[in-house]
This record gives sequence, structure tokens and C-alpha cells, in this order.
Amino acid sequence: MQNIVWHNTQVSKLDRASLKQQKPFVIWLTGLSGSGKSTLANALDAYFHEQRYHSYMLDGDNVRHGLNKDLGFDQKSRVENIRRIGEVSKLMVDAGLIVITAFISPYRSDRDMVREMFPADEFIEVYLDAALAVCEQRDPKGLYKKAREGKITDFTGIDSPYEAPLNPEIVLSSDKQDVEQELLTVVHYLEAKKLLAT
Repeated sequence: MQNIVWHNTQVSKLDRASLKQQKPFVIWLTGLSGSGKSTLANALDAYFHEQRYHSYMLDGDNVRHGLNKDLGFDQKSRVENIRRIGEVSKLMVDAGLIVITAFISPYRSDRDMVREMFPADEFIEVYLDAALAVCEQRDPKGLYKKAREGKITDFTGIDSPYEAPLNPEIVLSSDKQDVEQELLTVVHYLEAKKLLAT
């Protein structure tokens, strides 16, 4: 872009992370609606808070109340939704935070686009693998019912595709594991990768 120059800051990401005594990274939770992304994101955020880490959770519905309230659910809007969240996550990681995102993010190319914004050890993709039938049975927001009735269009899993990750860092069988088991799996992974103190 013309007439736009990146302004380097005196305080670095390393400086900000050092002040917080932690390593910053993003945990990207992806999966169908009803797979348990927001539930796990909240559990992780609470765990980090209890352990005195500095974290922040970005939730799909919450972000659409403000930053992305101008976007719909067609493919172009979904791509832009994830691009913006990727950029916000990158800023938060630069601030030294642990970021937890809970987004369906149905397209593999979009998740790969966000992954490329980060060094390899700062992006952890977590796939909550739950069968469509299970998610539809849970239907916590009543969205599957509305989609089946034709009241909602472009709904992931019904009339819009979900592309499962090919090589996520973590796969959780969220229709077989409870949230405590999922939380421990993620925490153990982070400890093994030296992202959290053991």
C-alpha cells in the first residue's frame, strides 16, 4: 500500500512477554457449531487466570457484536471474519498475551492463512472433532433446527461445508471427552512444548 510505512516500536514482543513472565501464543479452536469450542475456550481462559497467566478469549458470536458486526455468513464474509480475527490475535500475541479463539472457521485455507501470520510455535490449531449428528442433537443455540427449517442459510454442516484440519496440533474427540479431559489434553501439550511452566 502506498504512503503506509511500518513504525517500529521501542518495546518488543519479547519485552512485553517478559514483563508478564510468559510465552505468548494463540490457541485456535475449530469445529462445527455445538462441538464445544466456547465451552473449552472458557475453561482454558479460567485455567490460565487461576494459574496467573495473562490470557484473552475471542469468541465467534461476541466478536460479531462489535468488530465484525458488518459481516454476514456468506463465504466472502466468513473469509473476512477469520482474516480480521487473525490480525487481532496477532496484535494480542505481540502484546505478550495468550489468545484463545473459538470460531467455526470452516475453510482450511482461512485457517492456513492465519497460521502463516505466526511463527510455528505460536499457533496451536485444536480441532474439536464431533459428529454432525451429535452437534445437531446438542444444538445449544437452536441453530441446526432453524437451518433444517430453511430459516438460516449458509449454515456450516447443513448447506455450507466444513473442511476438517489435515494436520492440527491437537485433535479432541469432543463427543466422547468431557471438558475437563479436553482441558488437560491441551495443557499437557502446552507444557510438553515448553509454552507453559511445568
